Amino acid sequence: MEEGADSVKLYDQNNTLSERHIKADKNADEKVPDQMWLKCPYCHQLLFAKQLTQYAVCPSCDYGLRIPARHRLSWLVDSFKEFDNDLQTKDPLHFPGYQEKISKLQRQTKLNDSVLTGEASINDQLFSLGIMDPTFIMGSLGTVTGEKITRLFEYATTHRQAVVLFTASGGARMQEGITSLMQMVKISQAINEHAVAGLLYIVVLTDPTTGGVTASFAMDGDIILAEPHALVGFAGRRVIEQTIHQQIPVDLQSAENILHHGFIDRIVKRQDEKKLLEWLLKTGSVANE
Repeated sequence: MEEGADSVKLYDQNNTLSERHIKADKNADEKVPDQMWLKCPYCHQLLFAKQLTQYAVCPSCDYGLRIPARHRLSWLVDSFKEFDNDLQTKDPLHFPGYQEKISKLQRQTKLNDSVLTGEASINDQLFSLGIMDPTFIMGSLGTVTGEKITRLFEYATTHRQAVVLFTASGGARMQEGITSLMQMVKISQAINEHAVAGLLYIVVLTDPTTGGVTASFAMDGDIILAEPHALVGFAGRRVIEQTIHQQIPVDLQSAENILHHGFIDRIVKRQDEKKLLEWLLKTGSVANE
């Protein structure tokens, strides 16, 4: 038998048992496209990648797969002018390997940090838009992220625009220590000034929205929306269970459960977000006239 061949027993047309040798293709794995098949993290349905539309939504349960900020931008708005893409972290703690990691992710995501900000429009409705990117250190809140979101609200206040912010984050960024936590207060102050000016702030919680982001600006919105089955919470399941010494319900931190308890206004499918945001922005602008 040749090297790399397998012996297979088969029955021919005369129902006679025979043995054949099939030579293995050592390059077979290289011929299979990456991510041809994937499993939905929520319903565990096996998906063929080509089944997914531009929205990257599971056709079985409407769970929105985690996508880069620029991917979301491609179908969400009609126009976009980016802000503050030149800001760079100063690595306040000189954390080992941190600058190299930042540089690598900047090349991969075409972002300078974990949020994309700018001025956008949907059907001539002009507004300030922020989209956190779960592929950039899990959307963690660093100093540049905090500064970009703060400046976004300051711009919106000055130009009397509504703000729409898509959150996706694992929380504060440990590589920047206390300076990361300080961003929560800084952003919340800018949100307060925006609110005092009588302007609309809409939050869309995506999977996952956790930690200091949930504890601050993710829950400061006038209208809080969420995508189906998004994980929303402060501490992780393991930390909670170790703290209270008991298991928590499986759906405790699901967007649907949080909606049931009144912390979210509506669950919205990803493919319906643009139309709903257009209506909310138009309604909000009329109310402010």
